[in-house]
Amino acid sequence: MNPKIEKLEKEIEKTKTKIAEMQAKLHKLEEQKTELENTDYVAVARSFKLTPQQLADFLKSQQAAPSETVLPQEKEDVHEA
Repeated sequence: MNPKIEKLEKEIEKTKTKIAEMQAKLHKLEEQKTELENTDYVAVARSFKLTPQQLADFLKSQQAAPSETVLPQEKEDVHEA
């Protein structure tokens, strides 16, 4: 076989291997990012001291009308003022 073709085939295989390694690394980094985001979301949810049911209700209301809903804690503050 032509040496130039063999050289290109080796380079192609080397590049494919690097791409596969980088894709695996990217996947791992994306998983780590998602885990950190989830941890942040849990911390925020806990900071509002909502029951699981209140949190579920709040999230459902946000899906229905995101701009009109106020957090339950904020509603209480408005009534107290």
